[in-house]
Amino acid sequence: MSGERPRVYITQPVAASALDRLRQAADVVFNPDALHIPSKNELITAVRDAHVLYCLLQDRVDADVIAAGSSLRAIATMKITPSDIDVAAASARRIPVTVIPPLVTEATADIAFALLLAVARRVAEGDRLVRAGVFPGSQSAYLEGAMVYGKTLGLVGGGGRIGRAVALRARGFGMRLIYWGPRRLAAGDEQEAGLEYAPLDELLANSDFVSLHTPLKPETRHQIGARELALMKPTAFLINTARGAIVDEPALAHALAERTIAGAGLDVYEDEPHVTPALLAMNQVVLTPHLGSAVRELREQMAHVVVDNILAVLAGEQPPNCCNPEIYATA
Repeated sequence: MSGERPRVYITQPVAASALDRLRQAADVVFNPDALHIPSKNELITAVRDAHVLYCLLQDRVDADVIAAGSSLRAIATMKITPSDIDVAAASARRIPVTVIPPLVTEATADIAFALLLAVARRVAEGDRLVRAGVFPGSQSAYLEGAMVYGKTLGLVGGGGRIGRAVALRARGFGMRLIYWGPRRLAAGDEQEAGLEYAPLDELLANSDFVSLHTPLKPETRHQIGARELALMKPTAFLINTARGAIVDEPALAHALAERTIAGAGLDVYEDEPHVTPALLAMNQVVLTPHLGSAVRELREQMAHVVVDNILAVLAGEQPPNCCNPEIYATA
């Protein structure tokens, strides 16, 4: 770069301490509005003057965006996987694409259990009523919900990090824990986690709460559709903190409208940031805007990992969390 100071563009605000570190090595420009997701055209404009694109989970960095960044030396995302980044287009120009390690386990497990409690005990409905000046009698049947303690929790993908973290929380509520995954855990691991293995259909049929923790792959897209929802109890609740497209969202809306299942707690959506309109009108659904990692200290930790990756690239080194390391092997 012939002594030119590197320029970094960040798509949304991140932790101030991470920005301070980055500014010691580069000029930093960022979109200051935490409610605004830059459009494709905005990204194209921004990367024209950038050496590094620091992007977040909701950003889509396609071949057109990458092509516009003629001076790009790195694409650093604050995601665990580089989905929504055209890694092939970046690799063709030997641009490293970096990610972060799986740091979000405990925070995501927290939000999953928060949604489970909120939808079962009708917390969001009660909050709206109180704010509207409606206060049913303290023993009114108006907001009767479902018991959580002692019920059966089915964990789809429950053998993974987040599923097992949710199971640990559920044990404090005396819940029976059953799980399904493509690979069964060793008997000792099942016993330690208090998990019972069951085929997916059996899990769906026997669970009072079904919590989803599978990664999004071609084979897991719409893993929960009309057939699977029909297997669930009419008193059961679906919780999704994994990826939106694991659930067929229109099928879920239909199942809820028909009372095939009792309710849902959703933190992720099939076409984020858009939500199937029918879900927005349903009181038996609790909706949060992808808050899985939205914990201040965790986000700060995540931002510093991204900065570590960027600083390595700027120093001419292979970054520690590079998802296309082959560009260095063939350089």
